[in-house]
Amino acid sequence: MFYTCGPNEAMVVSGFCRSPPLMISGGRVFVFPCVQQIQRISLNTLTLNVKSDKVYTRHGVPISVTGIAQMKIQGQNKQMLAAACQMFMGKSEAEIAQIALETLEGHQRAIIAHLTVEEIYKDRKKFSEQVFKVASSDLVNMGISVVSYTLKDVHDDQDYLHSLGKARTAQVQKDARIGEAQNKRDAVIREAHAMQEKVSAQYKNEIDMAKAQRDYELKKAAYDVEVNTKKAESEMAYQLQVAKTKQRIEEERMQVQVVERSQQITLQEQEITRREKELEAKVKKPAEAERYRLEKLAEAHRLKLIMEAEAEAESIKIKGEAEAFAVEAKGRAEAEQMAKKAEAFQQYKDGAMVDMLLEKLPLMAEEISKPLSGANKITMVSSGNGEVGAAKLSGEVLNIMTRLPDMVEKLTGVSISQATSQTG
Repeated sequence: MFYTCGPNEAMVVSGFCRSPPLMISGGRVFVFPCVQQIQRISLNTLTLNVKSDKVYTRHGVPISVTGIAQMKIQGQNKQMLAAACQMFMGKSEAEIAQIALETLEGHQRAIIAHLTVEEIYKDRKKFSEQVFKVASSDLVNMGISVVSYTLKDVHDDQDYLHSLGKARTAQVQKDARIGEAQNKRDAVIREAHAMQEKVSAQYKNEIDMAKAQRDYELKKAAYDVEVNTKKAESEMAYQLQVAKTKQRIEEERMQVQVVERSQQITLQEQEITRREKELEAKVKKPAEAERYRLEKLAEAHRLKLIMEAEAEAESIKIKGEAEAFAVEAKGRAEAEQMAKKAEAFQQYKDGAMVDMLLEKLPLMAEEISKPLSGANKITMVSSGNGEVGAAKLSGEVLNIMTRLPDMVEKLTGVSISQATSQTG
């Protein structure tokens, strides 16, 4: 079955295949009987007379405020329509209006309590905007939009507003008296200004006359100066022309001298060039040839020294290698000799050592007698006992030699006499 509704009404279809319910504002819909249900909600504009009696303001003054609000359920906004259907479905327009009125009146009272009487009375637009803003933010959650809100009336039972009117009337009267006094003052000031302008105009006229007289005298003096200047110029013109003629003659003479001087300079430059070429031919060329010869000799000497140094270096290198080879061969021979001696010492032990000591005895005797051979003069004194002279001196040397076996035995532990007896 088809159902229709006007633009001021919305239909809500619920039931079979309608989850969530279908909401239509101003149109038609097909409804299955028995399994679907259709409900209607009004979208008409509601006019509310919002009265708040004897509400205390911020300063504790009780006043009564009446406002007119226009509001309606918003059918074009699906979310707001859904919220309105959830809250007001099945309720009449009067019931919806009462709920909205109570909500709006509560916000109106709250705003009155935060303002003074003067703020509400003097700035009604600001008060209306505050109520509209606060109420709209709350009612929109119910799906209701506030179309407009206007403050209709403000009155009180304590004659507070009447007293404010008296104060304002007194203020207006005071302003009127002040304005009248200011007008009188302005009239006197304008009259004084007029008199001042009159005197100023008179003085200005006299000043203009004086200026005209001054301009006449200045122009006359200027004309006199110009006439005298012309006379002086005519008198000086001849002298100036004579001076210019003399100056041109002097300039021509100086030009002749400059030309002569230029020719002299040209001749001198040619003479200088000739002498430079002569000097180059007689002195510079031979000097360059000699310098070239000396450079070549120096280069040959340098190469000779380099070659000699290289030859000497090569000779020193070869000599050094030969000496190194000789030292190496000598070292190897001495090493072999020492090795053989070590083998002999190992084999003969004490006998070899005694043999070595016996070989060295002549050298030791030479070293002992060397101080005596180096003496220039020896004086010997005899006590009358024993040998005298060279025999005595030789005996001293032999006496030292006889003490050597004991010294060797103490140093090495080898007895020369026993070693010789064993070998014998």
